[in-house]
Amino acid sequence: MKLLSVIVPCYNEEENIRDFYDELFRNTSFFEEKEIEVEVIYVDDGSTDKTVQEIRKLHGEDARVHLLSFSRNFGKEAAIYAGLQKSRGDLVVMMDADLQDPPSLLPEMCGYIEQGYDSVATRRVTRKGEPPVRSFFARMFYRLMNKISKTEIVDGARDYRLMTRQVVDAILAMTEYNRFTKGIFGWVGYETKWLEYENIERKKGETKWSFWKLFVYSLEGITAFSTVPLTIAAVLGALFCVLAFGIIVFTIVRTLIFGDPTSGWPSLVCIIMMVSGVQLFCLGIVGQYLSKTYMEVKNRPIYLVKEDF
Repeated sequence: MKLLSVIVPCYNEEENIRDFYDELFRNTSFFEEKEIEVEVIYVDDGSTDKTVQEIRKLHGEDARVHLLSFSRNFGKEAAIYAGLQKSRGDLVVMMDADLQDPPSLLPEMCGYIEQGYDSVATRRVTRKGEPPVRSFFARMFYRLMNKISKTEIVDGARDYRLMTRQVVDAILAMTEYNRFTKGIFGWVGYETKWLEYENIERKKGETKWSFWKLFVYSLEGITAFSTVPLTIAAVLGALFCVLAFGIIVFTIVRTLIFGDPTSGWPSLVCIIMMVSGVQLFCLGIVGQYLSKTYMEVKNRPIYLVKEDF
């Protein structure tokens, strides 16, 4: 029999733990028909509510339920990586605990794996329920990423993805500390089938992703899979050097002709302020890449485990 590992990253999801379990095993006939055994790996990302207690209760009722609990909050990317490391399945699927990733798609996803695909990924075709501003910036991010990066990132892509063991092993081989899973999926390649579905709002609780967290996450993706910002900084530096040289020539010529070198100082101040702003902007870009390098060379563990069963 094949083993299917279901990885469920959790952060303060006590209300959804049992609901997710019930929904996953609502239709067990499919697993029996395909001779698939299931293990559910809840990865607790340092929750401060009763998430761990709820998972312990489920483990007492069903030995197929496992827990990997972090010593503190390390982020969803670390939780995904930890879940992949703990998984033993021939097939591995990642799903959110809030039921925005419908388990009802699993039979269709397994069917595509049987047809020869290496992974089956999902994407939302609508963003119903999201604030319009957040949806707008999300679409702009995907457009920008696909223009400045060679790694394809599909608009609306979810982390809900079924993979073969070969794909999982390829992802685990990428051990960088600063992780952007959506980009990693695209970078490793393999033949992927995309499934589209309407956006489903979370069943209970509130999202843990604020606008600011999503913005920081987008910067993580840009710096992880593109060096174009560094090129932009270099081009801006070259352009402003040419502009500065032109202004120097203009000032000298104007002084020789009109003999009034002090006129126009307000515009000069504006130019200095603008150039200084561009310099700080470029320095910030370089600083982002430098900070990522700094974190990588420290070689710290991606996560620390508090409890594992």
